[in-house]
Amino acid sequence: MVSFLFVLALLADANSDAGANALAGTFAAFGLVWMLVCIALVILSLVINWRIAEKAGFSGAASLLMLIPLVNLIVVIYFAFTEWPIERALREARVRGS
Repeated sequence: MVSFLFVLALLADANSDAGANALAGTFAAFGLVWMLVCIALVILSLVINWRIAEKAGFSGAASLLMLIPLVNLIVVIYFAFTEWPIERALREARVRGS
């Protein structure tokens, strides 16, 4: 709410050059912060997907496919409906053990 009022006040004073410069600086700062947050979220998503793929027994590099639109849906469907290598190893270990 405060940031909305701040931007509204800057827009009201945008007739002066100082007001326009302040408004441009404010938007630039918010844009920079937003860009850094988005980059951090993409990196976090890659790390999480990499760990999930490795724990399932797949190559962690398969998580890089999550960056490609529509391919990421195919990868998720593949992970959901195929037998994971870790499940296969567990089943074989149970057969050998009994």
